[in-house]
Amino acid sequence: MQNSVESLVNMLESYRGRDKVIRTLCYGSQLVGGVLASKNTQSSLGKSLLLFSAQLSQCRTTLRLFDDLSMLAYSTSYGLGATEEDSLVRWMSVLTNVADQLYYPCEHVAWAADAELIKTKSDKWWVLSTVLWGSSLLLNILRSIRLILILKRKVQKCQRSGSADSREEVFARKAKFRQQIRGEVFGILSSLADLSNAIHWMPPGFLWAGRFPPWMVGLMGTASSLIGLLQMSSSEQEHVPD
Repeated sequence: MQNSVESLVNMLESYRGRDKVIRTLCYGSQLVGGVLASKNTQSSLGKSLLLFSAQLSQCRTTLRLFDDLSMLAYSTSYGLGATEEDSLVRWMSVLTNVADQLYYPCEHVAWAADAELIKTKSDKWWVLSTVLWGSSLLLNILRSIRLILILKRKVQKCQRSGSADSREEVFARKAKFRQQIRGEVFGILSSLADLSNAIHWMPPGFLWAGRFPPWMVGLMGTASSLIGLLQMSSSEQEHVPD
C-alpha cells in the first residue's frame, strides 16, 4: 500500500505524470458521467461528472500553453533522425514532430479566442489543431507498425543465428525485442483510441465526426490514458536500480 502511494506521489510530482493522471480522471469522469446521463437525463451526478471532466480538460489545455519550448527542444535534439536505422521510421518521426510542434500554437490561438483575449473565431483553429493531432496519431501508428516488422525480423534473425553467442545472450536479446514489440502494440492501441476521438471532433460529415456520445469519447480516452499510465509505470520500473 505504501509503495502504491509513493508511486502515485512521485508521478504527481512530475509534469508528465500529473498530466497523465489528470487525463485519466478527465476521460474517466466523462465515461461514468456519460453512462449515467444516458440512462437518466436528470442525473445530477452524471451532469456533475461531465462538468468536472470539462474543467479538467480546460486545465490541461491551459497547462499546454507552456509545452512549446519542451517540444521544440525535443524536435531539435531529434533533428532529422540521423541515429535511426530505418529511413521510413526516421521520416515518419520527423513528420510527427512537425505536426506536434504546429499543434501547440494552433491550440493556443483557439484557447485565446475562446477566452476573448484575441478577436478571432476559434472554430477553425480548433479544427486545425485536431487535424494536426490526428495526423500525428496516424503517423505514430504507421511508425509503430514499421518498427514491429523490423523487430520481428530481428527476432527471427536471433532464432537462426549460428554465432558463438551463449544461449542466455540470445534469449535476452529476443526477450528485449519482444518487449519492444509489446510496447509498440500498446502504442498502436492507444493511438487508435485517441484517433477515433480526433475524428469525432472533426467537422460534421467526415467519417463518424460528431457521432460519439459522451460516454464513448470517455471510453476511448480512458483506454488510451490507462495504456499511457501502464507504459509510464513499466518504463520507470525498468530504470529502477537492482
